[in-house]
Amino acid sequence: MIGVYKETIKSIPSLIIVDAQKENEALPVVTYFHGFTSAKEHNLPLAYLLAEKGYRVILPDSRYHGEREPEVSALKKQISFWEIVMLNVEELQVIKTYLDERNLLQDGRFGIAGTSMGGITTSAALTQYSWIKTAAILMGSPKITTFAKTLVESFKKVGNLPVTDEMIESMYERLEKMDLSKQPEKLNDRPLLFWHGESDSVVPFDHSYTFYDEAVKHYTNKANIDFIKEANTDHKVSRYAILETVKWFEKHL
Repeated sequence: MIGVYKETIKSIPSLIIVDAQKENEALPVVTYFHGFTSAKEHNLPLAYLLAEKGYRVILPDSRYHGEREPEVSALKKQISFWEIVMLNVEELQVIKTYLDERNLLQDGRFGIAGTSMGGITTSAALTQYSWIKTAAILMGSPKITTFAKTLVESFKKVGNLPVTDEMIESMYERLEKMDLSKQPEKLNDRPLLFWHGESDSVVPFDHSYTFYDEAVKHYTNKANIDFIKEANTDHKVSRYAILETVKWFEKHL
């Protein structure tokens, strides 16, 4: 039987999905980050399928989401987007330490994936942590500095941003250090799956596809990187994408 357990990892409200009979055993782990305005519970179908395959799946709530959602304006949440992404990356280390301290991680087999903002988090985390063994980016952008500049310009057209130009430049500098498109060598042949709908109107399809087109050239083992695109698909993860993600971790983790 697959169990769903609520746990606060340090200060991170999380769901842990795992075979109930193996709850306290060391297992390979997949941490899955949700998208913007979503929450951890929304990825339970994928987590269940992974848990059936023998993985421990951790679904954390990001700042200003789910159980961590205070009374903040929509604008406050929007302008905090990149701060949320960067905090997600920091908190991934907290999750890894939590597992290590409890001897719950089997042979260092740690994977990460995410949807949209969670996919962006995944690409950023790959630049920071060599202990990530495999990853899947679902409709996320690995070109985070470019994407950030695009979003800032679109916000400026709507109205004045409640942040200074200096603050924006500082954010760009921090993002560049986590920008996978500027340091593809950090992938180091690690298994990486992309899935993206060709008609995505939120996160540009070409960001992930053009990156993949370049990144694959750096791979010694071409089977370790793949891009799945779906025609006539907007910013919504399909069942096909979910099943392919499960297959990817089953093969590479």
